[in-house]
Amino acid sequence: MKIGLIDIDGHNFSNIALMKISTYHKKQGHRVEWVNYFEEYDKVYMSKIFTFSPEPEFHIRSKEIIKGGTGYDVRSWLPDCIENSSPDYSIYPECDYSVVFFSRGCIRNCPFCIVIKKEGYIKPVRIISLNTTGKHIEVLDNNFFANPLWRDAVEFLNETNQYVNLHGVDVRIMNREQAIALNSMKLKGSSIHIAWDNPKDNIVPQLNEMLKYVKRYKITCYVLIGYWSTPEQDYERVMKLKELGINPFVQPYRDFENKRIPTDYERKFARWVNKKELFNSCTWKEYDSSIRKINQEDKRQLQLFK
Repeated sequence: MKIGLIDIDGHNFSNIALMKISTYHKKQGHRVEWVNYFEEYDKVYMSKIFTFSPEPEFHIRSKEIIKGGTGYDVRSWLPDCIENSSPDYSIYPECDYSVVFFSRGCIRNCPFCIVIKKEGYIKPVRIISLNTTGKHIEVLDNNFFANPLWRDAVEFLNETNQYVNLHGVDVRIMNREQAIALNSMKLKGSSIHIAWDNPKDNIVPQLNEMLKYVKRYKITCYVLIGYWSTPEQDYERVMKLKELGINPFVQPYRDFENKRIPTDYERKFARWVNKKELFNSCTWKEYDSSIRKINQEDKRQLQLFK
């Protein structure tokens, strides 16, 4: 069989589902390749993680097309025969890292998040294999320390002697033991990803405990705006993080159906915070005022041509 793959979200980050699909079909003796719209295939797999990723504009010539991933169906899962396959890193030749999960699911049920709906309550999963040419490890757990076997995961990571990027650390459950465990790992740059989604959560005590053992520059904190916070609460959170020496990264709320469009304020505020040359050189009031003046001048210029 001739198998075609399409990574709808692009190739900026390796798609682990497509890598497992590739391994499975290659073991069956099938030819696997990225889809070329001039070619015809026996079966094409399309993987989509984000609902806002655009569909291919070209016609797909295939006898069978299988669409999967959260972007198509929040409850979609690979069959066990494919899910248990090792990832085929060769389809992403530029990939110099390993992609792993030590757990799936979460202990939280945040109203803006689909993890519980898709993966259920947190449970450990087995590590299948690492990228033999990988230089560091991307850990994609939604809530790394909520995994009852997190100590085993830390031991595994330390034994690899590779740098680690942790995508999901829940600072709300952070304690001294976990902070020490973080400090024991070879962390890659600003590689501990935490979140301050709810302005009503006071995470400062946990942050202070974390900072006793972990360097500030290693932490990035995602700040959700546009869901249940006011602009004043948005500003308060990012400035508190800045005061603590932690890098804030603002994310305007996007609903799963991709119907909500971030407001002008949300886009401007996110740009001010996330562009560090702006965040570190001017205040929000100064930046907002300058943008307003530019917009007013643009409107004035347009009126001159009418």
